[in-house]
Amino acid sequence: MRLLGNIIWFVLGGFEMGLGWWLASLISACTIIGIPWAIAGFRIGAFSFWPFGREVVERSSDEAGRTLSLLGNIIWIVLCGWWLALGHLLAALLCALTIIGIPFALQHIKLAGLALAPFGKKIVLIGSNPASV
Repeated sequence: MRLLGNIIWFVLGGFEMGLGWWLASLISACTIIGIPWAIAGFRIGAFSFWPFGREVVERSSDEAGRTLSLLGNIIWIVLCGWWLALGHLLAALLCALTIIGIPFALQHIKLAGLALAPFGKKIVLIGSNPASV
């Protein structure tokens, strides 16, 4: 079912979403200051291509890592995270109008959470041990 969901997702918009994230990442990478956001954008773009069978978990880090993640997320939210998350939430609402679209709506909600605050999180396969990935 994961493969079927990913194929349908990819054909009906996942390809464009992933390319959009990667394009934004390339633009962010044009400056040295934007490189951390570009890296996060590339991760989210790859996740946008094939979201079924993967989940977002908190990355374990020390106090300094959590502080930098918080600072990065605040900058991200102010510059672009809120409208990306809003776009995913609107897409989730539209997908949820049909029974068939509910799994896709759940993926958009997962992407909205990640789009809002990508720093301090990692993407893992469902069923794998997050500590070992």
